[in-house]
Amino acid sequence: MLLSLVLHMRSVRCVLPAAVLLGAAPTYVLAWGAWRLLSALLPSRFYQAVDDRLYCVYQSMVLFFFENYTGVQILLYGDLPKNKENIIYLANHQSTVDWIVADILAVRQSALGHVRYVLKDGLKWLPLYGCYFSQHGGIYVKRSAKFNETQMRKKLQRYINAGTPMYLVIFPEGTRYNPELTKVISASQAFAAQEGLPVLKHVLTPRIKATHVAFDSMKDYLDAVYDVTVAFEGSVDDKGQRKEAPSMAEFLCKECPKIHIHIDRIDKKNIPEEQVSMKRWLHERFEIKDKLLIEFYDSPDPERRNKFPGESVNSKLSLKKTLPSFLILSGLTAGLLVTEAGRKLYVKTWIYGTLIGCLWVSIKA
Repeated sequence: MLLSLVLHMRSVRCVLPAAVLLGAAPTYVLAWGAWRLLSALLPSRFYQAVDDRLYCVYQSMVLFFFENYTGVQILLYGDLPKNKENIIYLANHQSTVDWIVADILAVRQSALGHVRYVLKDGLKWLPLYGCYFSQHGGIYVKRSAKFNETQMRKKLQRYINAGTPMYLVIFPEGTRYNPELTKVISASQAFAAQEGLPVLKHVLTPRIKATHVAFDSMKDYLDAVYDVTVAFEGSVDDKGQRKEAPSMAEFLCKECPKIHIHIDRIDKKNIPEEQVSMKRWLHERFEIKDKLLIEFYDSPDPERRNKFPGESVNSKLSLKKTLPSFLILSGLTAGLLVTEAGRKLYVKTWIYGTLIGCLWVSIKA
């Protein structure tokens, strides 16, 4: 009976935040859709400025749950500038929570509304979110031979021409690192050996296409590249071996006590422009990540495990930055659901918003 109660409480920890976050999606889409129509005849920079503010409101609510609600401790290493910049954010990829980690850094620079992602193509079919991410500045890409370089360049150039603030998040590995998927890791290591590159242990071999196209398209617009390495404390098994990083659901169940985030700010003048040279540079950056993660997970000295080298800063996010967004969006959603007309509008937004969004991305994204 006690075990049943514990399991029930564990599931509630995850279900409540998930219900609020998903439940607020139609409310958010209605607000965004209204602004999209109102701004149709205005210059794109006006639309983008308000859209960025709306996105900041929603993502602040996301951070209310992923930081304040879970109580996770954020430990920052390296050099995260306090001021917002136009940047490319390159990080290792191991969990769906990696998307939230980008928000965690951006909010500390007052750049949360500027976060835009390079996403794998299949995510464009997500109900409501898939279409909106594209509208907000996200770029959907296909892997290897199907990668559409021209389309990505055109979209980035459009944002540059409009003066759109850019916090462009790229995960160069292309897929999540999972130590339990040994075939994926072996294939990645074999590819590195075939290309004459050092074999990596705790990250996959990075792919260059999206990173090169993004940098080459925005090199005169960017301020820097952020090389970000992330480790989730507690992602080891009883034998001390690395295991799969927590999913969003597991994270919301408070299964991760600390996130360690190492940031290297790299000035754009120190990054090679030619693709072959950049490919080598990018792999060298992932070699550095690999060494950091080897120290974190495998150091023979127990005192050096579960942390990155150097001093860390315990960065706590104030409720003042997240609670208002939670109250606003949950309040508006509740307001919709208490009336019959509101409930009908809410359901229609889920249904027709998803259908229209899927049609839109099938044509445009």
